[in-house]
Amino acid sequence: MLLWVGLGNPGAEHARQRHNIGFMAVERIASRHRFGPWRSRFKGETSEGQIGGQRIVLLKPQTYMNASGNAVQPAAAFNKIPVTDITAFHDELDLAPGKVRVKKGGGAAGHNGLRDMQRAFASPDFWRVRLGIGHPGHKDRVHGHVLGNFAKVDAEWLDRLLDAVADAAPLLAEGRPEDFMTKLALLTQG
Repeated sequence: MLLWVGLGNPGAEHARQRHNIGFMAVERIASRHRFGPWRSRFKGETSEGQIGGQRIVLLKPQTYMNASGNAVQPAAAFNKIPVTDITAFHDELDLAPGKVRVKKGGGAAGHNGLRDMQRAFASPDFWRVRLGIGHPGHKDRVHGHVLGNFAKVDAEWLDRLLDAVADAAPLLAEGRPEDFMTKLALLTQG
């Protein structure tokens, strides 16, 4: 069993924020692969299903971003999922909009959701699907950029990216992150 976590800020008023691209990704995966309905559990919302022969629990923490570990850790403990079988889908400033990288472990790079997951597990050894939102150009503009809504001009690449993540999800479920990234690159060529 795998635990895939979409990082974001809860609440309808935050739905279109760049910080919520992780929520958007797991929602698209749930829809595309016909996962069960979303249920309130573990200080979050969960949906369960299968992809590529793997049972997967999707989780959207309903804590604030800097307390994401308070939802992820109990979900992992209940389902007996080791930290190495957890994948966080999150926004990444250091990647161009629409670009994706997958990696295991590493630092939080200023991302409070990742930092809190590392705290909760006392380990950085979970997987990360880094979804590029681009950098606003100056560090003083980062906060507003991350918490700002996607612009209408972003809709085309964002929708294409979310569809590609859902379409390539079986490769990720099978433990083939390089193939997942290759397929995403092919599916998102504009």
